[in-house]
Amino acid sequence: MLDARPLRVAIVGSGPSGMYAAGHLLESPAGTFFEHGLTKRVRHPISVDVIDRLPTPWGLIRGGVAPDHLDKKKIASIYEAIARRPGFRFIGNIQVGADVSVSELATWYDAVIYAIGCDGERRLSIPGEGLAGSCSAHRFVGWYNGQPDFSHQTFDLQTDRAVIVGNGNVAMDIARILLKSVDELQKTDIASHALKALEKSTIREVVILGRRGPKDAAFNFPELEELGELHDTAIVVEGGSALTQLSSNHCNGTNLETLRALCARQRTGRRRIVLRFDTSPLAVLGGSHVTGVRVASEGVEDEIKCGLLIAAIGYRGTALPGLPFDDIRGTIPSHEGRVIDSGKPVTGAYVAGWIRRGPRGIIGSNKKCARDAVMALLTDFELDRLPRLGTLAGDDVLARLRQQVPGATSFDHWKRIDQVERALGSNFARPRIKLTSLDELLKV
Repeated sequence: MLDARPLRVAIVGSGPSGMYAAGHLLESPAGTFFEHGLTKRVRHPISVDVIDRLPTPWGLIRGGVAPDHLDKKKIASIYEAIARRPGFRFIGNIQVGADVSVSELATWYDAVIYAIGCDGERRLSIPGEGLAGSCSAHRFVGWYNGQPDFSHQTFDLQTDRAVIVGNGNVAMDIARILLKSVDELQKTDIASHALKALEKSTIREVVILGRRGPKDAAFNFPELEELGELHDTAIVVEGGSALTQLSSNHCNGTNLETLRALCARQRTGRRRIVLRFDTSPLAVLGGSHVTGVRVASEGVEDEIKCGLLIAAIGYRGTALPGLPFDDIRGTIPSHEGRVIDSGKPVTGAYVAGWIRRGPRGIIGSNKKCARDAVMALLTDFELDRLPRLGTLAGDDVLARLRQQVPGATSFDHWKRIDQVERALGSNFARPRIKLTSLDELLKV
């Protein structure tokens, strides 16, 4: 027999998967989207605490989406609406695994959904990777987005050429930001420190390396097409069989056709983007700083001179103390949304988003992932599988958290930060000017 008190759920992570999970649990009066349409699935009162290690919510929507993708950032309005539903509470500036343990959350809450994303980076694992001027896309994207973990870093943009290893959507974003005019970037929410650095940038060419041919490129059509919108920028294709593929009468598929059209249309410009296929990096060159990269294309070695090398080869999940971890895949092992350890479900623990399935898919891919976790949680609750004895009331949890972390933030704090950033931006006709350090954010 289920008692009448609300089911108490914690969601660790306030990015897309975490917020979609909160939306499913705190369904609207019309229900929430399960299977083939709106369904009233929740039959018991639920309260949800969304816990994030940053003082601000929305995860990669704030810290990962390219600043000139303003339409994608508008999805935050959906999360804002979820956050206003009865039973929702945001608790920021809490790092699970350090400030509070997994075992404490399991004791305090009836169930916990882990939606922590992938905040690690994959490495090239080639000689010279650690030289100054060589970095991961994770760090570079965090830097120009003003993510507090990376806002203090500096990048030397006083070079003619940058090389990006990997040709997925993140690589396309970085290439576009490096070559976009400062006048255009001033209309975005790019971090002010990045805008100042890009104003002084001397980069005129970006080479994007892909290990395979254009048919197997990782970028999507919209990101590729956006390169064609860059002013005064030539698009060039090099490497292996790429030119043969593009000139073939059998050149089909949206990406191939778009690539061929871009190359035909944008032959000249003061700046260049070189999409070099069938090329693998072998070593980063230089003494104390990057001067180039040695590559191999169809067995032939070559050197590309550059002063900046960015590895855009993917994100990777990191282990959370107290939970099982698949070190090969970089994910928390799970089955149908339930965390599993040695093949058995961990009672009351669920997982959603990149940390469940790996860093792939678009923002909307997290909807189904979150739904699976919530369906598993609700099923376990209805079958009385959740250990509800001894868990804490909401006020008691907040008291414990604030005792352990006096600087814990609330959704009202976030609204204040949002208000201040928008006000700062309005003075310069920008959507916002981000506060990019923990000290600035917490002071507000």
